[in-house]
Amino acid sequence: MLTKEELPECPVATTVQLIGNKWKLLILRNLIYNGAQRFTDFPKTIPGISKKVLTDNLRALEGDGLIEREVLPRCRQESYIPFPSSGKRLNQFLTPCLIGAQTIRTVCSVL
Repeated sequence: MLTKEELPECPVATTVQLIGNKWKLLILRNLIYNGAQRFTDFPKTIPGISKKVLTDNLRALEGDGLIEREVLPRCRQESYIPFPSSGKRLNQFLTPCLIGAQTIRTVCSVL
């Protein structure tokens, strides 16, 4: 997990550093829209992601405090939970981005 001092001063650079690859954005999208998910749920909605890439990105997001991992005692399966208290503001940032992307897609399909 990066400390506040290790992050760039520029908010855009910080965002890119924390969630700047397509896999992290797609993982976060799933967690925003679907809530907590198990590891096996992600590949169903993120075509082309390998288990290694998924594992690496989930660990990075967890290490940066953007998601939490919870092991369910009954079935010993992991569940990933979006936005612990330290990451709730990210949801406020990502939701308008997703809405904007949907708007752009609509406009582009009209052109």
